[in-house]
Amino acid sequence: MASRATIFGNEAYSLVTRFDSWRVLIDESLTLAWDDLANNAAEPNAFNESWFLRSALEQFDPEARVKLFTLWEKSELVALMPIAPLPNYGRWPVPHIQNWLHHNTFLGTPLVRTGFETHFWSELLPLLDRQPGSALFAHFNCLAIDGPLAAALQMVCKTARRRCALVHREERALLEAGMSTAEYFEAAVRGKKRKELRRQKNRLGEEGELTFVSQWDEAGLDEWTAEFLALERSGWKGSNGSALDCSEQTRMLFINALRGAAHRNRLERLALRLDGRPLAMLVNFLSAPGSFSFKTAFDEATSRYSPGVLLQIENLALLERPDILWCDSCASEGHPMIDSLWTGRRAIGRYSVAIGGPGRRTLFGALLKAELTRAATRKSPSSLRTQGDAE
Repeated sequence: MASRATIFGNEAYSLVTRFDSWRVLIDESLTLAWDDLANNAAEPNAFNESWFLRSALEQFDPEARVKLFTLWEKSELVALMPIAPLPNYGRWPVPHIQNWLHHNTFLGTPLVRTGFETHFWSELLPLLDRQPGSALFAHFNCLAIDGPLAAALQMVCKTARRRCALVHREERALLEAGMSTAEYFEAAVRGKKRKELRRQKNRLGEEGELTFVSQWDEAGLDEWTAEFLALERSGWKGSNGSALDCSEQTRMLFINALRGAAHRNRLERLALRLDGRPLAMLVNFLSAPGSFSFKTAFDEATSRYSPGVLLQIENLALLERPDILWCDSCASEGHPMIDSLWTGRRAIGRYSVAIGGPGRRTLFGALLKAELTRAATRKSPSSLRTQGDAE
């Protein structure tokens, strides 16, 4: 634990940092403060909220190697990020420190209370200078490039002449409010495709009673979750071993995260059913003013009717909620289905940042130059930016 009085602008803050194993730090009092932080974050991120991140840590970090960096202003939690050392950077045997992610985390932006974006990086980066371990640099993965946290990171690094580079970026589908459901569907999908989707829905309805159900509460959650897991496993993900139900860790993460989200009114469950049997199911996490489309599954035996697409059309009802302004698809760049329905795009990127003393920074500079050179051969150099003492 470290504390100090700091002046930002004309305001004085008494900031306290805590950086320790998550098993040491997480208790009931932290969870309460954590939930309050999530409700007041500058950038919503369901994947770093208590109900999701704690479940992920319990399943994927049983040895508690991941640390939590927390920043407090008096008794108020103003920032939280999970951090872990990694021995390799891609295929390179380069030790570094990174915000902790796993395969079911689709955004790495830290939770930071509005107004404390600059304070967060101004406290975290010097701490990593003092405690780098074997890391040669810091890597912050899966940040929203156009968000206030990425902007604050770049500003803090530029001011301190600390080298910082955007080393990768991609864009994924984003649903944005501004039109009614019907208006959005008409604007996003060409007329011929809309006609085909209506035909598929009508044909599917001829097979039995077709119903769509959206649920926001905890009623029947365990049964619904079991149905989702079975539906996903019945398809190609089950065949290649990547379905959630194929491992105990991902199964329990899904079960516990949905329970935690539902308990906090953060969960929306959608299902398209034929005579009560699920044809397509979808999980949204709600973190107003944003939301995240976490997982979807569909019955591949009925793929000729496009049940997953039909469910996503129903999902456009999110546009009618006054508290939700956008939904992150959490999909890969260029996803053929969701990119054809959602017209907005969200830029997500990875930043590498210098830490430690002159020796580490020199080595990092050489590594960064090699990475940017390699990246420039694959993408336009204009998509990569450097700041701080790299200028």
